[in-house]
Amino acid sequence: MNLSTKYSDQPRAYTGVELRPHFILSELKVQGPALVAFVGSCRVETEHLVDWEDRLVNDRIEAAQMVHFLGEFFGMGLREGVFAQRLLMAIMGEVLREKGIDVRRSGDDLFIQNRKLSVSIVTASPVSVLLHAGINIDPAGAPVPAIGLGEIGIDPVEWTQAVLAKFLEEYSSVDWACAKVRPVI
Repeated sequence: MNLSTKYSDQPRAYTGVELRPHFILSELKVQGPALVAFVGSCRVETEHLVDWEDRLVNDRIEAAQMVHFLGEFFGMGLREGVFAQRLLMAIMGEVLREKGIDVRRSGDDLFIQNRKLSVSIVTASPVSVLLHAGINIDPAGAPVPAIGLGEIGIDPVEWTQAVLAKFLEEYSSVDWACAKVRPVI
């Protein structure tokens, strides 16, 4: 099944409970594998974190406003999901560099001027792999030194649509790369 992408202009807060199977279908009416995005505040309390490294130190995630990317992928293992996450983060960095922004990616995080621009996680559910990536627009409230798209002069909607388009292009290209090869016996 082909990947769908969608930008929702309806503001929506992110609390971590959205990272669940079929949230994209039930809330945004997008069927099948998808990567969607919306803008809203972020406050994920420790009990809603899926990253054990963060939970064990009673961490939290917070920002006044973020672009939230939510993905759900069916028929994919967790390792493939992490590769998809890393690809998404690399694309985000690429789109920023095209705008003249000096951004650095380390694993699944983006940094500008040694300040954190992103949060990101991938997890598995019984039916799918789930992804959340949040990109600060206004990082107020963040528990770490952070920077946002607002401070660096990037229009969040335009940037998000470019990221979604490039991710869809790469995802479709991977599908074709898998389908076009002759098996070797």
